[in-house]
Amino acid sequence: MSARPSPESPEQLVATALGEFLAAPPAGTPAEVIEALTLMAGNPRDPLSPRLFFEAVEQAPSAISITDVGATILYANRAFEVLTGYSRDEVIGKNEGILSNHATPQNVYQHLWRTIQRKQTWTGTLINRTKQGGDYLAELVIAPVLDCHGELKYFLGMHRDVTKVHELEGELRRQKARIETVLDAAPVVIVLLDSEGRVILNNREHKKLSGELHGQEPAQVLSSALREQVGLDPLAECLGGRAFKDLEVSISVPGSNGPRWFSCSGTPADEFDPSARGFFGRQKPGERRMLLLANEVTARRREVDRAHVENLRARLAEQQLAHGMREALAAAIYQIQAPMNVIQAAAAMARGGNASLATLAGMLEEISRSGARALDTLKAALPEGPRESGVMVNVNDLLRQVLVLETDRLLAAGIVVDWRPAPLLPPLSGHQDSLRSLFKHLIDNAIQALNESGRPQRELLLATRQLDGAVEVTVQDNGRGIPRGERYRVFEPFYIGWRNRRGRAGMGLAMAQEIVTAHGGSIEVDPDYQDGCRMLLTLNAVAADE
Repeated sequence: MSARPSPESPEQLVATALGEFLAAPPAGTPAEVIEALTLMAGNPRDPLSPRLFFEAVEQAPSAISITDVGATILYANRAFEVLTGYSRDEVIGKNEGILSNHATPQNVYQHLWRTIQRKQTWTGTLINRTKQGGDYLAELVIAPVLDCHGELKYFLGMHRDVTKVHELEGELRRQKARIETVLDAAPVVIVLLDSEGRVILNNREHKKLSGELHGQEPAQVLSSALREQVGLDPLAECLGGRAFKDLEVSISVPGSNGPRWFSCSGTPADEFDPSARGFFGRQKPGERRMLLLANEVTARRREVDRAHVENLRARLAEQQLAHGMREALAAAIYQIQAPMNVIQAAAAMARGGNASLATLAGMLEEISRSGARALDTLKAALPEGPRESGVMVNVNDLLRQVLVLETDRLLAAGIVVDWRPAPLLPPLSGHQDSLRSLFKHLIDNAIQALNESGRPQRELLLATRQLDGAVEVTVQDNGRGIPRGERYRVFEPFYIGWRNRRGRAGMGLAMAQEIVTAHGGSIEVDPDYQDGCRMLLTLNAVAADE
């Protein structure tokens, strides 16, 4: 069922009647009357008759009104009624001010009137109100209509509701402000460059670095550093569609204590073509950008460098200590050789029956003096042990650190580690370095025992548990074990029970026992464990004077 057409207005009815009359005027109608009516309604045979112009305005989708020079409304089209909520009967004869909600600044109205009074078209935005009381933004065009003498007679007004457009633009501005806030809060340099390397967008860290570089463009300085130190042109990479990540370079910044290091990452960024040709999504080539991020890692690099220097210093100190001990031992060997020669000579004389008591006595005195000198040389070669103050330690942490250091050796030997730390241990005052040395020696012994056992399945158990105010540590392996008769001798100085004795002095467990004793504890070989070796040690707090 078709919709019923809307009733025509009186103006439309008059125009329709005139058109029908002129299309077939009654016989005998005076020519003067037909001419006068044609001037009013137009020639119906003319393709652009006044009727057509009227219908075009009436059916236009934009709100259109016509006023006299005093802004009194003389005509309003259908779209005007739909937009404002007023029927044309309610507004005809009323001033256009009926649409104002008095929120538009007065100077806007003043500029509007000055413009149209000068017979110029005014374009702008007003805040209007509908009949129902709702506010809307009206994008308004007011054009003067002049008579045949060029005098103002009417004003033609056209306006449309742009409230949604304004809201979208506001949301876009708010979104842009949010993005800028996030970018400025980021603790890294962020900059967007065009294909020529010019800055399109940057953040606060970028501006800060630019100030520290005394106006030099940070992106250019970092790009030069990447080309020189890494051999990569960042802009060319990104324009070619290739990203890069975490490339570290150093730059010189005036006033800084040494070079500053930055970890740089670059990402290609394609933008939409903003021209009219790109409205339907067809993008022109060459609209690629580079997003460059630079995170300052100076503190970490300096810490790494410092650790490296400390490591080198420690290695040099160890080498110097080993060199000094070798020199001292060589000197002691040389000095021991003298009494050995005297002893051999005395023995030969005694065997030949040529040695008198006085001669042997002199030789023995020389042997005593030479031995004393050699003993003093050896004592002087002993390095002085560092005095370490007691601090609160976590035995689990110390064991874990030693395990990390021993990981490569454990993996190379194919040893499976069963790590069972107690979830809670009592606070313990101890010597950190001494305890690390203790645990390292026990783990080294376990690795050696497993290597000499020849077993295909090699296992190492490390466990801790809480005792009454103390900590018990278990180091257990399924290696060759310790014979029952040697379970006490292994703690004696210079005792070596390994088949491979190269580089071993037999002082390891003796020193381990000394460290445990300094912590008020004990260390023993578990006599009940038969499948290898189980070392049990108990640790208490170090003595107060230590």
